[in-house]
Amino acid sequence: MNNKQINFNSARFITSAPDINQMPEDTGVEIAFAGRSNAGKSSALNTITQQKNLARTSKTPGRTQLINVFELSPGKRLVDLPGYGYAKVPEEMKLKWQAALSVYLQKRESLKGLVVLMDIRHPLKDIDQQLLQWASESQLPVLALLTKCDKLKPGPRKSEVLRVRELVTVFGGDIRVESFSSLKGLGLDQAKEVLNEWLLQEDDVIASDDGESA
Repeated sequence: MNNKQINFNSARFITSAPDINQMPEDTGVEIAFAGRSNAGKSSALNTITQQKNLARTSKTPGRTQLINVFELSPGKRLVDLPGYGYAKVPEEMKLKWQAALSVYLQKRESLKGLVVLMDIRHPLKDIDQQLLQWASESQLPVLALLTKCDKLKPGPRKSEVLRVRELVTVFGGDIRVESFSSLKGLGLDQAKEVLNEWLLQEDDVIASDDGESA
């Protein structure tokens, strides 16, 4: 097991891509963040990287339709996918984006994990479930963060996490469910632990191969 720790504070913006085809070269390790437009995705990215304006939060959910890519270190990236499910986005654009998202999740070789963000008060909407299904079919591990968990008291919060953990078993695959609050920092350590493991897994493989050939 690799004992190194990723420095999430080092994240820096490198590009915005209008579609999957214009993203950086498909090498290294990439972790994607996806969620409904009001699920607190940008706030979560800012909290994890401890940078207030890394992922810009908008008062108009769904406004940003670009894929924003952030580099942590050479070959290690966080990808902020456009928020989905916002009512004012034209249906044609929604369908086009869902098709592109499906291709990205299933074809992107450098993608090693998916963070799905859902408001703890409104989890597992139809598109959330579709994402989990795509990830499971692609054998892609998922960290489902139930955001804004500070809105619930500890008892109901724990009950909701347990309920969602039970419900996602229908998808099979590797899906971990945790509560998260950008405002209070709840669940931050658990989220970083999973991301660190995903981002360093290629290093473990390389180290193992070197050991075998030595």
